[in-house]
Amino acid sequence: MSSLSRERIEQLVQGRLWDPHALLGPHQSTDAPRAVVIRRFDPDAERVSVLLDGVDPVSMQRVHKSGLFECVVQGPLPAKPYRLRVIDRRGTTYDLHDAYAFAPLLTDYQLHLFSEGTFYRAYETMGAHLREVRGVSGVHFVVWAPNAARVSVVGDFNQWDGRRHPMMNRGSTGLWELFIPNLGAGTLYKYEVRPRGQDTILLKADPYAFGSELRPKTASVVTDVSTYPWNDQAWMAARAKWDPLRTPLSVYEVHLGSWMRIPEENNRWLTYRELADRLIPYAKEMGFTHLELLPLTEHPFDGSWGYQATGYFAATRRYGPTEDFMAFIDRAHQNGIGILMDWAPAHFPDDPHGLSQFDGTHLYDHADPRLGYHPDWHSRIFNYGRVEVRNFLMNSALFWMDRYHIDGLRVDAVASMLYLDYGRKPGEWIPNQFGGHENLDAVLFLKDLNVLVHRDFPGAIMVAEESTSWAGVSRPTYSGGLGFTFKWNMGWMHDTLDYFHHEPVHRMYHQGQLTFGLLYSFNENFLLPLSHDEVVHGKGALLDKMPGDNWQRFANLRAMYGFMYAHPGKKMLFMGGEFGQWREWNHDRSLDWHLREFPSHAGLQLLVRDLNWLYRDQPALHEIDHDWAGFQWIDFHDATHSVIAFLRKTKDSNRQLLCVCNFTPVPRREYRIGVPRPGYYRELLNTDSSVYGGSNLGNAGGLHSQDVPSHGLPASLSLTLPPLSVLYLIRHSDW
Repeated sequence: MSSLSRERIEQLVQGRLWDPHALLGPHQSTDAPRAVVIRRFDPDAERVSVLLDGVDPVSMQRVHKSGLFECVVQGPLPAKPYRLRVIDRRGTTYDLHDAYAFAPLLTDYQLHLFSEGTFYRAYETMGAHLREVRGVSGVHFVVWAPNAARVSVVGDFNQWDGRRHPMMNRGSTGLWELFIPNLGAGTLYKYEVRPRGQDTILLKADPYAFGSELRPKTASVVTDVSTYPWNDQAWMAARAKWDPLRTPLSVYEVHLGSWMRIPEENNRWLTYRELADRLIPYAKEMGFTHLELLPLTEHPFDGSWGYQATGYFAATRRYGPTEDFMAFIDRAHQNGIGILMDWAPAHFPDDPHGLSQFDGTHLYDHADPRLGYHPDWHSRIFNYGRVEVRNFLMNSALFWMDRYHIDGLRVDAVASMLYLDYGRKPGEWIPNQFGGHENLDAVLFLKDLNVLVHRDFPGAIMVAEESTSWAGVSRPTYSGGLGFTFKWNMGWMHDTLDYFHHEPVHRMYHQGQLTFGLLYSFNENFLLPLSHDEVVHGKGALLDKMPGDNWQRFANLRAMYGFMYAHPGKKMLFMGGEFGQWREWNHDRSLDWHLREFPSHAGLQLLVRDLNWLYRDQPALHEIDHDWAGFQWIDFHDATHSVIAFLRKTKDSNRQLLCVCNFTPVPRREYRIGVPRPGYYRELLNTDSSVYGGSNLGNAGGLHSQDVPSHGLPASLSLTLPPLSVLYLIRHSDW
């Protein structure tokens, strides 16, 4: 007969036990000073014995029909943990160590850091980690569920029975932990959560899991992310000395699942390894400096493109195992290409295995839908005022840079984080304590996050997708800014696309859309995006947005790219735009790579490649992107002819590049443009060149200036401006 009370046994049997170490495992006997009582709960066991070195097996007595076994052995127990020999109902015999023979592993210092929200390397402790404790290998599980009455680890190893491995509650921190010996990498698991005061059981994936099953399965997977043999030391050392504001940044935005597929194999995705073999050489040959990957944090729904994440520490299994994604990044770095990843800390989905109602309460979000529910995306909004939630998100960001060597994050939907009334009607939101619509908790979170990233990972990039006029998004926190490295220039993108959508005959009335951006271009560190958002949901592909016949459409797109690469700001282009994808992007289909067989598409692709390499080679195009010192208007008044001209300059102003744009299909001959210095001006780029699919009108490779003042400058060029074209010219001595 067990010495346990009937009430305590019923807690165990009914799965309501919150302090399992007080019942299970070894305990000093109250009847004999040197005796030790050992208890084991195993509903599947027929017989259980305790194995101690140098002693015959000690049979355990079944003290409750549900599977509670107990025995008494002579103490004290040896330092080496005892084992249990189990014969199950099928007659199978196996030996294992007892999880409850191991004391809790979390230290008081770790508990303190977690409680105050400064546990910035919590990913080394939270979740599931391979450990060796007292010479025994196993997995240490830690999860936050402060409103749970009981939390258990369940998996194949215990028939998904929450009664068999209840976790220990660590008091006011809300943390639960358990070391389960004899488990290893690849173990499937979840947390079975019994909310306090509710007669229900929740089955949750691990918020800190490093791996997950491939959807539609949702279990977490014990994954070791610390053993990959990195070979990118040279890249990482160089990055630490890099000033991203003064170096070329040309980003190729990619959705890995639709960049390229294998039609003859049921239209399957490429794996991380295959992408390393195909995407990285392609991006390198095209001259892009970085790849920006749509979110690869684990997500259940393909159609969310990764922006509705359930695994903030798990690389999606869609394209292969964890180490293969690391190999992809490693290969990119060895080829001189950086990796940016989209990251979505603004909201999370309602999937029952995810963060929503994690312990039966609104743990990660707000209970009030005016604060916690996103009406546009039908998802939950993180509670940035809760230190544990802030710590969770900060850990996610730092984790990808630490363990995966990610070079930066593009933070999605920043505007929705900053404003309490974002996407809401009057009466659907709650003002902050000062009566304003700013989400002060989110502002503090973003500032703290950016400080940590730039402190701990020199050279890393933080990019904000922020579509409002919030001041100082990319300014340092010490001067009142949010601390991002760059901000997407959404205004430039929308104005430029709208301008090019107009028929050329009407563009004279819209020239301000091209020039207005220079009024604010240096208020932030801008990145010019032509992103995936502009080629979905009926908006059409970039090429399809252009007016005119096919020749004019291609010419317009070439001219737009030429204008973009000369305009102040870093560059980003979504996949398919570089060769003129006709169809709108579909995440379930490959890009139409066969289009490159046609001269117009091949010419456009060649232009983008040449623009990338020219942009990288010419300091004037990237050295001063965020200050007036790097830019000078020559003429933006000739709206009648839809012509603009401007200079880009280096920091010492010794090398200047002239950009002249003609956005009508009418050639302009003997068109005079002022230049600051006399000399021979070489035509570096002509988007109307025949190699790009143009009419090959131009200036025979270059021309001499004339001593004719124009546009307030001492000399000038008498240029031939091809139709729908952009010219780059540079003085020969500056080349």
